[in-house]
Amino acid sequence: MGVSRPAAAARHGQDLRPPAQGRVSGPPGQVLGRTLNRNRRETHMAGVWFDELQVGQRFDHPIRRTLTETDNVLFTAMTHNPALLHLDEEYMKGTEFGSRIVNSAFTLGLMVGISIGDTTLGTAVANLGWDEVRFPKPLYHGDTIHVVTEVIELRDSKSRPDAGIVTFLHQAFNQRDELVASCKRSGLQRKKPKS
Repeated sequence: MGVSRPAAAARHGQDLRPPAQGRVSGPPGQVLGRTLNRNRRETHMAGVWFDELQVGQRFDHPIRRTLTETDNVLFTAMTHNPALLHLDEEYMKGTEFGSRIVNSAFTLGLMVGISIGDTTLGTAVANLGWDEVRFPKPLYHGDTIHVVTEVIELRDSKSRPDAGIVTFLHQAFNQRDELVASCKRSGLQRKKPKS
């Protein structure tokens, strides 16, 4: 018979009790300054407030990512995409690509995901949409991407005075600096709280 989770947690000094009333200075997840308060822990945010953004501002994201066969097969299987392009190496040998290519939905998600830490982490309210999604060149297992983001439009929200709408242009490049993916992404972004 196994040890219960609470007993194991207590043995390892973990406190599984919910936070007591009054210990947290705001609801979990409330943005306080440039700090995100989550159940008595404070984590500094990397995102940028809406009013700190400028049209033309550019982010060269430091995260680089080499794409693996596991990334491609796992993502393709999890999304129930049976396309031979991603799963059948023998079939792909006879195509113009010569081998399996990385699932473009994974590429899109990774490109946007890499940008989050520098742009919207802790300051975004919600994504509003992705437009003009393009994949001018395929990605293969073993390719390494890096991402650049530019702010291309800013406007105040008409319904939320504490937020604005930002449009980013995300671009992903392979290790040869060839453009492999791009999209425009609009999001509702918090303004800096008034002190």
